[in-house]
Amino acid sequence: MNAPIPTPWHAQSADTALERLDSGPAGLTDEEAQRRLATHGHNRLPQRPGVGPFKRFLMQFHNLLIYVLLASTLVTLALGELLDSAVIFGVVLINAIVGFIQEGKAEQAMRAIQKLLTLDSRVKRDGEVRQIPAEHLVPGDLVLLEAGDRVPADLRLVETRDLRIEEAALTGESVPSDKTREAVTTDACLGDRHSMAYSGTLVSAGSGIGVVVETAGDTELGRISHLLGSVEQLQTPLLADMTRFARQLTLIILGLAAATFAFGYLLRDYSANDMLMAAVGLAVAAIPEGLPAVLTIILALGVQRMARRQSIIRRLPAVESLGAVTVICSDKTGTLTRNEMTVQRVYTAAHRYDVEGVGYAPLGAIRHADGQAAQQWPDDLSELGRAGLLANSASLCEVDSQWCITGDPTEAALLTLAGKLRLDGDQETELLPRLDAIPFSSERRYLASLHRDSDGNGLIYLVGAPERLLDVCDQQWRDGRAEPLDPRVWDEVLEEGAASGLRMIGLARRQSPSTHHDLDHADLESGFVLLGLVGMLDPPREEAIRAIAQCHSAGIKVKMITGDHAATAAAIAERLGLPACTPLTGADLDELNDSELDARLAETSVFARTSPSHKLRLVERLQACGDRVAMTGDGVNDSPALKRADIGIAMGIKGTEAAKEASQMVLADDNFATIAHAVEEGRTVYDNLRKSILFILPTNGAQAFVLLTAILLGLTLPITPLQILWVNMITAVTLALALAFEPAEDDLMQRPPRDPKAPLLSAELLWLILLVSVLLTLASLGLFIYTQQLGWSMEASRTLAVNALVFGEIGYLFSSRRVNSPAHFSVRDNPMVWGMVALMVVLQLAFTYVPAFQTLFGTADQSVLGWGWCLATAVATCAVVEVDKLWRRHLARR
Repeated sequence: MNAPIPTPWHAQSADTALERLDSGPAGLTDEEAQRRLATHGHNRLPQRPGVGPFKRFLMQFHNLLIYVLLASTLVTLALGELLDSAVIFGVVLINAIVGFIQEGKAEQAMRAIQKLLTLDSRVKRDGEVRQIPAEHLVPGDLVLLEAGDRVPADLRLVETRDLRIEEAALTGESVPSDKTREAVTTDACLGDRHSMAYSGTLVSAGSGIGVVVETAGDTELGRISHLLGSVEQLQTPLLADMTRFARQLTLIILGLAAATFAFGYLLRDYSANDMLMAAVGLAVAAIPEGLPAVLTIILALGVQRMARRQSIIRRLPAVESLGAVTVICSDKTGTLTRNEMTVQRVYTAAHRYDVEGVGYAPLGAIRHADGQAAQQWPDDLSELGRAGLLANSASLCEVDSQWCITGDPTEAALLTLAGKLRLDGDQETELLPRLDAIPFSSERRYLASLHRDSDGNGLIYLVGAPERLLDVCDQQWRDGRAEPLDPRVWDEVLEEGAASGLRMIGLARRQSPSTHHDLDHADLESGFVLLGLVGMLDPPREEAIRAIAQCHSAGIKVKMITGDHAATAAAIAERLGLPACTPLTGADLDELNDSELDARLAETSVFARTSPSHKLRLVERLQACGDRVAMTGDGVNDSPALKRADIGIAMGIKGTEAAKEASQMVLADDNFATIAHAVEEGRTVYDNLRKSILFILPTNGAQAFVLLTAILLGLTLPITPLQILWVNMITAVTLALALAFEPAEDDLMQRPPRDPKAPLLSAELLWLILLVSVLLTLASLGLFIYTQQLGWSMEASRTLAVNALVFGEIGYLFSSRRVNSPAHFSVRDNPMVWGMVALMVVLQLAFTYVPAFQTLFGTADQSVLGWGWCLATAVATCAVVEVDKLWRRHLARR
């Protein structure tokens, strides 16, 4: 028989947990603790063997495109061109160094998680409180917690006193969780396990004692670490496309070289050595040596542009990944919302008010339910605001035009409301000085303060959960006087607030004898007058609303995945403009198999009360459905999903180091709108990369065709291998590089995401490459043959053939600036184009006329007539390509 599954720790009573762990009020003895330490091991996350730096560096070369480039280095070295070999290998080396430095690894993420464990903990052993290293904790130890402590292991709480723990790193909750010693239900999700304190979380208020139930890798934090280590990181879309492209290009080049050697040696009776050099020359012509350099530069420029827009790229190829995503999965708190509790509505017995303004800035109008702004505050509103101001331990301050808080976010929101009501804190405190206070208690769910005016009259203010206040109130405040409480009114208000996803807080007051100087819980049991309820919400960012709309227009779905409650998440989703749907909770996800979940993914945009494994599963299922996923997050709980996503995006301000190390991109401003900008930039990078490839390949194609045709016809080579290398490298770092600076096209964010299965170059683009290759071949080879017939020297004819090829590329450059739209000749939006054309002309003049270049490359002076033919080649190439574009646009409209 299978052993029964033990009841989870959070569902057991504190006494049962102590008994099960054979512990008690005095804690463990030193001998027992040592025995358990030998059994369970130290309380630290298990170390995984990482990849050494040398192997990591070598892995940067493990890419077929790099292999092609290394082959180019060997080819040029075999030709005796040491300088060219050094330049090409330098490109490979720089690319490897950049990748080595910027690539985030899983080992770094797990090291960051380990930093969350505290160095020392206070425990009870042998009845005495001792300070011991956290790694020496064992199951059964009693740990003492106070505000500011980081929880050192998973604890079942046995004593609590107003204990509140910040668990955002694990659950995504925007406010600290109230803790009690009472057991919760077996199926309670992580954020609802109020009887537990989890390793790595932070005590924000109160104190407590907990018994250690799990240590090291068995803690929730350890499970996340294990999950993170087992997650497979996907290849970026760009690298996948480039790998596929490089494989195809390599096969074509090797096939052509082999066919050329076989044709000349077997059918033309050339010597093996001659045909070997001809095959090598063909390979040099066909290999785009400058492409990796252009690729690296385009990505680096994209990184710089993104950095200026608050997006920090940690892995170079990831700069393009956002442009390919079809789904963005975003955390709610702090990314889509401001992470600042704000009073949205105020309910009194007589009125309902809507409060404008977001965040903690005390700015914003207060309007009646009919939309009219309140100029003179009614007594009920002023009295409620005064209660929230005086029964308050938080504070607001403005630093560099930003409003900051100290203390509880809920209390700070009440201070902001008082500021909008123009209540002066110093003045109100002077009129009603505080005598005593009871801080917020998670067990009693309220806070209170005692005040006395100048006439000696005492007044108690009470702030807390509406259900608790309704139990102690028998009256309600209306029009400056108290009247009997009408529970039905407030039940309707609570239903309305819950439907809107608001966090409801009640405020009440009662008179107190003038002789009363101290406040205790007995004073708070009855006789209160309910002043009203306020509804709070962490409001959505306005720029996030616009960004989501922009993503939708770009064909990108946005899904919100949060640890918050379903009602709150649904209310925020509605305000953000996400499609209306019923949220799926973590419990719902556990009940759905993969096929059922896949069917629900398309119609669901909100997921609430999720755990780290839920987030990871959602990312994996979206990818299984064919989506490319971007995932945002800030907590340790987000790390596995961040690593698994096609691009993980961590928060720069509120994000944990673990989240940042697992991601490929960091948002410096924690703002979802920045993601929309990054998507546009990523699409621009891909667009410019494709334009550069589209520009470079016809050059290589034309050179290969020129050599191949010459060999087939038995002609002298019109262009030497050294001249080919000159053209390949110079055009790549001038003309092709100019395309890297092209701005985004106007309709870029109205296009749907590109198909992940679509090749880097479509059939239309391959046709364009073939067309331009043929045009350049005809111009270069035709002018070479024609001038040879005119009696030109071999050097002069070859010089004209090279210059015609280059000028044809210059004409093609202006067509390449827009793949489908008409050629673009503007200087303003990309002055680099004309600058690089001018530089290219200067370099070709040097190539043609400078004696040192003539000696090195075998060139000769060119006549004015020759330059005229070159200019005609440029114009003709551009004109033919534009006619082809026009015809393709015509066919697309039919």
